[in-house]
Amino acid sequence: MDRQRLMKLTLTAMVAAICAVGAVIKIPTFISTAALDAAPAFLSVVFLSPVLAGIAGVIGHFISALTMGFPLGPLHIIIAMEMFIVVWIFGVMHKKGMHFWKWPVALVLNGVVAPLPFYFIISPAFYWTSLTSLPLATLVNLVIVAVAMPILSKVFVRKEGRVH
Repeated sequence: MDRQRLMKLTLTAMVAAICAVGAVIKIPTFISTAALDAAPAFLSVVFLSPVLAGIAGVIGHFISALTMGFPLGPLHIIIAMEMFIVVWIFGVMHKKGMHFWKWPVALVLNGVVAPLPFYFIISPAFYWTSLTSLPLATLVNLVIVAVAMPILSKVFVRKEGRVH
């Protein structure tokens, strides 16, 4: 494995570990697995590809769900896939310089659209209940990212596609 690939995998593992730390910091909501596990994944788009940032988000979600005993069982697979998609889209928008629109898009996708399958899988009541707390949990994660991202962006300087 070449040095560049190893560095990217190491950074991804480090972000996943920070997601694990965020996973144990719960946000008091009706949805019991809401935590700060997403913030490191969103923040990692500064120095990781959207795909690797999404993978870190998936790991963060699974650890967050694990700390609560997987209350939704195998449905957490759907949530993890949605987390990947939301972080990936956020990362693509960040890389394309869409620095305003990435925030409301991430908030709406994660806070309103992501729980939509559960309207049909579990119940409409579950979906509407999640809308009382999931957008708030998403907003808390995104505010943390918005505060930290400018600082982290100054630390990671990109030259010729490599992180220095």
